[in-house]
Amino acid sequence: MNKIIQWILAAIFVYGAMTALTSCSNDDDPVGQQDEYTGVPLIIFDTDIGSSADDLFALEMLYRYEDEGRCRLLGVMVDRENERNAAFADVMNTYFGHGDVPIGLIRDGIKEPKIWIDYAHVADTKDGDGQPMFGRSIADYSSLPDGWRLYRRLLAAQPDRSVSIVSVGFVTCLAQLLASGADEYSSLSGVELVRRKVKCIYLQGGVFGEAVEPDFNFAQGITFSKPFFQNWPQEVDMVFSPMEAGQDVEYTPEQVISDIAWTDVHPIKQVYMQCNCNTGQMMWDPMAVIHAVAYRLPSLKSIIRLSRSICSNDALLRYRCGI
Repeated sequence: MNKIIQWILAAIFVYGAMTALTSCSNDDDPVGQQDEYTGVPLIIFDTDIGSSADDLFALEMLYRYEDEGRCRLLGVMVDRENERNAAFADVMNTYFGHGDVPIGLIRDGIKEPKIWIDYAHVADTKDGDGQPMFGRSIADYSSLPDGWRLYRRLLAAQPDRSVSIVSVGFVTCLAQLLASGADEYSSLSGVELVRRKVKCIYLQGGVFGEAVEPDFNFAQGITFSKPFFQNWPQEVDMVFSPMEAGQDVEYTPEQVISDIAWTDVHPIKQVYMQCNCNTGQMMWDPMAVIHAVAYRLPSLKSIIRLSRSICSNDALLRYRCGI
């Protein structure tokens, strides 16, 4: 099937298949009485970059969407430890003309999680003259803020209920954000800051079928996943893009390399040229990005606004989220 048609059909499937854990704003909540934010989606991208290549396509889509005026990328959170993963995020930002997008890095997260495609070293690729193939915008990655601190800085500066978080990796930075207290950026606790500033979180994760394995992202860091789900404010919509949503969207290594035939100086192409990307991964992460940018459409709201009762059963929640 033509790749473009596949992606279009997949996007349509996402609109119908995405499952939300939502609740309406409490009329007694002053924050809920604020005027609804109606500008372009303000997005924070939270990724375990450095393992699966679908994170890279999701990030590139956000760059393209911002270039088209369809969203604004506020920041990138690297929730997989190691500065070289942050370096690859920097290469991506710089290559696609968004070197000013701030990066946060997890420093006390999941220890040595599984790596499906070990491509972080690709950031150091040299050209034919022995010079770095890719430019960077950050000189010292040790100076990057912890992810949860960057979350606080970015959220505090935005209008109420305006930020969309796209989380396609672990929820380590998010769990630490929720556990945080007042600081120089805001007098609010992490939970209250999220309640006031975040409009919705789009999670690539969870399983909602009968014959699928528990979710990888949540199960890898169960000590972070549990407090994240326990502490997330009920007033802030939570929309899942489960594994099933991207399971049939395949973008083969051969097709990727062919589609970028016009140059070898491309970070994603170099990943596919230097690494074995034929690992059975599908394009799960882009599904959450598509939904986050399109969520403003009223028709989609009517599709995904389901009763919070689907998570009232703790056993069901544990099964679906692998926790």
